[in-house]
Amino acid sequence: MSKILIIEDEDAIRRVLKRIIADENKAYLVEDVEDGIKGLELVQAHDYDLILCDIKMPKMDGVEVLEKLKELKPEIPVIMISGHGDLDTAVQTMRMGAYDYISKPPDLNRLLNTVRNALDQKQLIVENKILKKKVSKKYEMIGESDPITHIKQMIDKVAPTDARVLITGPNGTGKELVAHRLHDLSERSKAPMVEVNCAAIPSELIESELFGHVKGSFTGANKDRAGKFEAANGGTIFLDEIGDMSLSAQAKVLRALQESKISRVGSDKDIKVDVRVLAATNKDLRKEIAEGRFREDLYHRLAVILIQVPALNERRDDVPMLILHFTNVIAKEQGMTPKQFSKEAIELLKEYNWTGNIRELRNVVERLLILGEKEISATDVKMFASK
Repeated sequence: MSKILIIEDEDAIRRVLKRIIADENKAYLVEDVEDGIKGLELVQAHDYDLILCDIKMPKMDGVEVLEKLKELKPEIPVIMISGHGDLDTAVQTMRMGAYDYISKPPDLNRLLNTVRNALDQKQLIVENKILKKKVSKKYEMIGESDPITHIKQMIDKVAPTDARVLITGPNGTGKELVAHRLHDLSERSKAPMVEVNCAAIPSELIESELFGHVKGSFTGANKDRAGKFEAANGGTIFLDEIGDMSLSAQAKVLRALQESKISRVGSDKDIKVDVRVLAATNKDLRKEIAEGRFREDLYHRLAVILIQVPALNERRDDVPMLILHFTNVIAKEQGMTPKQFSKEAIELLKEYNWTGNIRELRNVVERLLILGEKEISATDVKMFASK
């Protein structure tokens, strides 16, 4: 059922609009009100999927109502109703975020098409939000220990900015979760986040992967190809394991950061890019710099903000929450009933030496769920969690 509110001071127009829309689809629940103040009161008290609002009204005109609606419920599409003399104002309301406008007297087909399209857009926004929540859930940061709370607080401060962030920490600690949270909470969250595992790409191909290439620039370059920086334009690029990047590729990344432009392999043409760069590594980049394997100038460009992700052994208080989280995730993935862990089992796992960090804990939980008894006991842990 789609709830639609009509805000219109002319009784005759209001009744015609309500009848036309209600007759079009029995799934439309249409309410109407005669002025903007009452309309805003209803919007504050109830949820609507669409609002039709007149431009010229006493007490509060439609422009002011639209402004308030965008503050209260920005996700609700608003169709403005304009008289013959209101066309310039109607165009102005479109710039303010109105979905569309219809003229008086309303054309039946245009009215119904606009209503249907606006409701479709609203449904798409809702579905996208649900999908984004699912994606965000995948990259949820689990834990309430002091180290992880500090990182969450730091992310909350840094995410809304465009500051570059270097994320460090041992393998398996969840550096990619930090990167995704930074992107999801940023102004760029609606744009793409492109991930590049620098360690997984051969050194001779890394420049082509990052910056693209033109046809004929090397053997196998059969056509022009855009790189990851172009794909991330307007959004975020996450350079994972950047400590494994070749020095020549580092030089090109440095130029991209300094000048906000890149050039494809085999081309002299500059391409402007607007990209926020997040990087991660498990290496000591200071040591890599001292040994000539990493550019110091690139390090300083990347490390505007440094976030050190702790090893699991440094945040043992989070182990029970992580066990519960992985139990539910794995049980859902495997189509099995979640098992309980005894207090003794949890205490044993808290004291375990997690050299493989979060990744190792997940593997151990999965192994225990498959091989352990209905309640995972300390005996199960000693039998199946040992290295």
